[in-house]
Amino acid sequence: MKRALLFALLLAIAATIGCGGASNSNQTQTQNNPGAMFVTGEDAPLSAVVGLQLTLNSVVLNGQNNQPHVVTSQTVDFARLIGLRSPLAFTSVPADTYASATITVSSPVITYVDMTQNPPALNTINGTLPSTPYTVTVNFPSPMVVTANGLAGLKMELDIRQSVSVDGSGNVTGSFTPVFDVKATKASDPDGHITDLEGGLVSVSAANSYFVMQGPYGHQLTVYVNNNTTFNSGWNINNMATPEFVAVQGRFQADGSLLADGVEVVTTAQSIVSGRVLQVVNNGSGQAQQITMWVGETGADMVSDVDTIQTINISAVTQYDICFLDGPLANALFNDTSVEVGQRVFLGGSFSGGIFTPTMISLRRQGMYGLFTPGSVTVSSGNQGSFQVSNNGLVGYAVGGPVTVNTFNATEFFNLTGLNQLQTTTTAIPIVTRGLLLKSPTTGTPEFYAGFVATPPAN
Repeated sequence: MKRALLFALLLAIAATIGCGGASNSNQTQTQNNPGAMFVTGEDAPLSAVVGLQLTLNSVVLNGQNNQPHVVTSQTVDFARLIGLRSPLAFTSVPADTYASATITVSSPVITYVDMTQNPPALNTINGTLPSTPYTVTVNFPSPMVVTANGLAGLKMELDIRQSVSVDGSGNVTGSFTPVFDVKATKASDPDGHITDLEGGLVSVSAANSYFVMQGPYGHQLTVYVNNNTTFNSGWNINNMATPEFVAVQGRFQADGSLLADGVEVVTTAQSIVSGRVLQVVNNGSGQAQQITMWVGETGADMVSDVDTIQTINISAVTQYDICFLDGPLANALFNDTSVEVGQRVFLGGSFSGGIFTPTMISLRRQGMYGLFTPGSVTVSSGNQGSFQVSNNGLVGYAVGGPVTVNTFNATEFFNLTGLNQLQTTTTAIPIVTRGLLLKSPTTGTPEFYAGFVATPPAN
């Protein structure tokens, strides 16, 4: 019975962390237009760094005949995109072949956590660039070809590990030289898939199968659904209504909209906070009563709490969810006895008199960086199995040693052929994973359940 339950739990995890794919667009391309291009951002992390705000002054494509600006000035927190992929821009560009991008940045602000203090302390330092503003040109691994009426993609990854200088003890010095990995992609490619889009619901047009949401960096995005789009239990396009906070995974279309393969109504609460769990206080029965967390995002009423450490009473919370998964299996995987340090969580509730009262907690996808432990691979079948990584950030702190990463046949491997390659790897290569941090139903310790495994850069 326990083996059957464990197998069902693993299948559920694999389903929620896999990317999936949507097709059959509701939109047709408009003729006689230039090509269109979407830009996404993600990052390769440095342990303890929880925030890295960087102003992207501009991103310019360098083509054979054109140099279009594809990103105008905006501030992006790349550290919140560990292993995740979020849209930065959508624009029309001249049809051409582009070989590189020139990126101009300024005003880096680095936020990192000191876990040696109790409760953990937050430190913020203004980064120092080699010059202000700082400009770097990055060549693409292969040219980006933009055709008339076509759709191209540009994936930008900030390598925080190489960009942020540390001293011999691993302390952040403030010296910052941005290192970007940039490549051309397509909406149909796995790395063209949007994995992390969350925001407030603005409007719904159920008759036309779309809704509008307020996404990151001030962008409003139109999201279409079709018969292949999955919703969390109890929700569909017909009963969505403002105000709701929603999460979407999907792919860009040629008109700048997204076609969703998954839509989650996270909460209908007016007040929200999200971030990383730094400390958990349990009662005598092992039920979480209080968490200390770094707050990365909030609703408008609590914006002053962004980039702070807050202690929140969660003893009255009864609703525990997992992104894009609900029902009895989700409740078995994540509840008040399985809140762990290092988890990325979302809390919804009310805010009155300066006090936030949560009514629900949702476990969110997150990324993790570590060094592969040679000889740690186990293979059950194909890519279903596990391996270990050493992580000296929040996850490694919570586990107290090497972190077990569980994989599935649906797990996407990049720059790796799969578990078989790791099984024969004898060196401690760097690994980036994306998935869920959960208490193992067999060992009772935190383990990572991965839908994505890569050696950086995660191309």
